Amino acid sequence: MIKNYKLTIAYDGTRFYGWEHQPDQEWTIQGKLENVLTEMTGSPVEVLGAGRTDAGVHARGMTACARMDTPMTDEQIRDYMNRYLPDDICVKDVRTCADRFHARYNVRGKTYRYTCYVGALKPLFDRKYVWTLNETPDVEKMRRAAAHLMGEHDFASFCGNPRMKKSTVRIVDSIEIVQKGGYLTLTYHGTGFLQYMVRILTGTLIEVGLGKRDPDSIPALLEARDRRLAGPTAPAQGLCLLQVDYN
Repeated sequence: MIKNYKLTIAYDGTRFYGWEHQPDQEWTIQGKLENVLTEMTGSPVEVLGAGRTDAGVHARGMTACARMDTPMTDEQIRDYMNRYLPDDICVKDVRTCADRFHARYNVRGKTYRYTCYVGALKPLFDRKYVWTLNETPDVEKMRRAAAHLMGEHDFASFCGNPRMKKSTVRIVDSIEIVQKGGYLTLTYHGTGFLQYMVRILTGTLIEVGLGKRDPDSIPALLEARDRRLAGPTAPAQGLCLLQVDYN
């Protein structure tokens, strides 16, 4: 009997070419998951994720769903997957779920965290997971700018896809910026995010913190709907998907 399963997955995205499987590309998260489940069941299994993280981006709480026919329990499926997946992918949980559940279409919100390093010494053991800055940004200026970004806006200026045909309006209901020791984190929660959106928001807010952009210039930047006017796309390795929300 075919059942629908909800998977919660963590991964270190350093050596992967993103979530989505690609032609002639072995190292994708989706591809590795599908290969293991297909081997487990003896039939092709499609794994549908809550989103598509980019190459080099990490996750602590990606959600996916997969339909398959197996006599295994949820725990046995989880343990089988973790036995045969690469060491940089971990299935944290497997749950039999309602047939109508869809990991992408039923999403109500996502939390991403971007981590920068501003300390004096090299972040030797965290270098794959942070953006190392040469100077410390002004956090209060960054928070002033972030306040303009919260709410429902057209985020076309922060979209990395110039051929985007669908709506670029999104709701960002929280941006928390915290400096603790040598680490500066920017945590975003919203209903959904455009391609590279969190990384472009981060690059723009860092420019504000470094005095390269006025905090109160953000409304005009949103109004312009022009990617060329926003800041740089922050490096992939500092970004991590923390959680996906469902009703």
